[in-house]
Amino acid sequence: MFSGFKNSCRRIHIFAADFKKQAFMAGDITLTMIKPDAVKKNFIGPILKMINEAGFRIVAMKYTKLSKEKAGEFYAVHRERPFYGELVDFMSSGPIVAAILEKENAVDDFRKLIGATDPSKAEEGTIRKLYAASIGENAVHGSDSDENAVIEGDFHFSKLERF
Repeated sequence: MFSGFKNSCRRIHIFAADFKKQAFMAGDITLTMIKPDAVKKNFIGPILKMINEAGFRIVAMKYTKLSKEKAGEFYAVHRERPFYGELVDFMSSGPIVAAILEKENAVDDFRKLIGATDPSKAEEGTIRKLYAASIGENAVHGSDSDENAVIEGDFHFSKLERF
């Protein structure tokens, strides 16, 4: 009587483990934040349009404002860099749009779509070339590695907020 139940549970466990592995394979997700400068200039729509047209699927998205504490936590990896304080102040200066994006090779493809951090050096047609004002006000954040994409996604979104 219980052997069938045990086998069913075992199959569910194997299915769940396989699903989790497929859902979070390295390279399939990245995190972006549309930064306060781009939000203030009403560039949310055009930036999201470019993201969609580039073949990314939005897994999770929210319009929010980071406190200085949360911005500092998010950018803690840069704590020792000279621009850290200015970055934290900027990222907590207004609302942002955070989103987890899904696509094969997501991190690299998104980095190409957004362009160089310095918009004057970004390729034509990239998000930063079109919408960024400077190195500091560069319109969008994009994860720099598969590992950081997972960490950054977990920072902004619970598993229940992802679709």
